[in-house]
Amino acid sequence: MKTEISLHKTNSPALRINLLMIAYLAGIAVITSLLILMEFSPATFIGSTLISFVLLFVLYRDILRYKPAYLNNYSMLLLLSLLLISTLMISRIFSYFLVNLMKGFAAADTGIAVYGIPVAAGAMLVTLLFDFHTAITFSFTISLLIGYWLQDAFLPIYTFVGSLTAAFSVIRCKKRSSLLRGGLYVILANMCMVVIFLISKGELLTEKTLHAVVLAIFSGITVSAVVSLALPLLEYLFKVTTDISLLELLDLNQPLMKMLMINAPGTYHHSVIVGSLVESAAEAVGVNPLLARVSSYYHDIGKAKMPEYFVENQGIAPSRHDRLTPHMSSMIITSHVKEGVELAKQHKLPQTIIDIISQHHGTALITYFYQKARDAGLDSIPVEEEYKYPGPKPQTRVAALVMMADAVEAASKMLNDPTPARIAALVDKIINHIFLEGQLDECELTLKDISEIKKRFTYILTGIMHKRIDYPGFDFGNGNSHKEPAKIAKPKFA
Repeated sequence: MKTEISLHKTNSPALRINLLMIAYLAGIAVITSLLILMEFSPATFIGSTLISFVLLFVLYRDILRYKPAYLNNYSMLLLLSLLLISTLMISRIFSYFLVNLMKGFAAADTGIAVYGIPVAAGAMLVTLLFDFHTAITFSFTISLLIGYWLQDAFLPIYTFVGSLTAAFSVIRCKKRSSLLRGGLYVILANMCMVVIFLISKGELLTEKTLHAVVLAIFSGITVSAVVSLALPLLEYLFKVTTDISLLELLDLNQPLMKMLMINAPGTYHHSVIVGSLVESAAEAVGVNPLLARVSSYYHDIGKAKMPEYFVENQGIAPSRHDRLTPHMSSMIITSHVKEGVELAKQHKLPQTIIDIISQHHGTALITYFYQKARDAGLDSIPVEEEYKYPGPKPQTRVAALVMMADAVEAASKMLNDPTPARIAALVDKIINHIFLEGQLDECELTLKDISEIKKRFTYILTGIMHKRIDYPGFDFGNGNSHKEPAKIAKPKFA
């Protein structure tokens, strides 16, 4: 019997993607080669292109191994390529400018002009727009390319140390003024490396030292300037949310925050508590605590459209749902997700937060109105799907944290005697229900993460809902007015 060999596997999507990625890397390698060539010739062009391709392939494999999400996002992939090419282009421009500037000084050595190139700006931007791990590999790749370009054995070390320092300085960048501090750290690192190099060459006590130090200082200042100018533009063009942007969204003068505080104060208070719960749990499971807190503040923004239909904003008056059918009530309740997404888009909130707004209830069933519809004794049994949120289920760990914290905080209001044991039991019950319902199936939370989340939620809620002492002689409506005022002893010094 003959065995037929199928060749259709060569057209598999994975192979097509790999071939496209290789072609993309080859294109970037060609552009890179053109930027680093000092003198063009067919042999040098082919050689530099191959060297560039190898280094870019190493960068690609590192991202594929540790940050594969970037490869699935063409916008982020384009941004990373743009940062790589722009860093080389800026280095080329500054190199040309500084060499010509140094020629104006009779005793100056134009070879030290490379110490003034702001290579570290690329690594700082990658840290802010991507992450620190990607910045390390990016710094390694750029340093080797510049070392090959300028044929200087010391320069890759100088640029790599400066780039790593820049990346370290903005890992937890919360303010735009922190970029200036990052530039200062780059200046210190550059000056140290310049002194070390001059010592190794036996040229420390020469006129070259002063010029080299001045160039090192110039490089650090330029890094801060380039990043400060480029960061807002790149954030806007590529829709990237940095910690700096997130902090600006926490400002209570933001239009959406003001609207929520005024129209739905109960929802605002609920969101603040959810933010505290989520921020604490985010640190435990290794996600961005700031993103978690900001997402919590905005997750129920849709309730500001019809706040009186949500229990946290209702007073002692009869509920408006008493005059509605259960199905109509469920439609109003679920609509706050859609309204929230629309408001977020109108106010140009980051896509990450918009996604969390749409996912924070997943496809959960509105049990209260569904059960009310079943108990109404209608001829037909209500369809369960009509009483569910539209979804999707949480796709990220932050969205899952917001979902769990939202449910736990709302349920905690029902506890009459919030002892630590009762709070722990409530948290355990609510989160187990969410897990068993399958709402966490599409995010990356592990059972260990869920266990840690329960501990953090319990700790925060216990602190918020702790008992308070009775104040003697004051009637707060809790049945303790019959108690006599405690006798206050006079201080001994009275």
